[in-house]
Amino acid sequence: IVEAPNFKAYEYQDEVLENLNEFLLANSLHWALVEGHAAEMAAKRSAMENATKNAGDIINRLTLQYNRGRQAVITNELIDIITGASAL
Repeated sequence: IVEAPNFKAYEYQDEVLENLNEFLLANSLHWALVEGHAAEMAAKRSAMENATKNAGDIINRLTLQYNRGRQAVITNELIDIITGASAL
């Protein structure tokens, strides 16, 4: 095989292979860093979506509680007015 006429077309110099190995290492490290950053951003986004949903639920519950309390006060005032009017 070594003596085949076109074999030299597939031979690489050691310097080229060394540069290729350095590039592959740097590329792998870069990919790992980018993948880690993307995972972190996805986790933060998910946490923020959950926090927003929970805050909306709390706001709805507090609004309902406030409206019920306000309605109770109005109802008591109407009862007092009606009771006072009927006493006359």
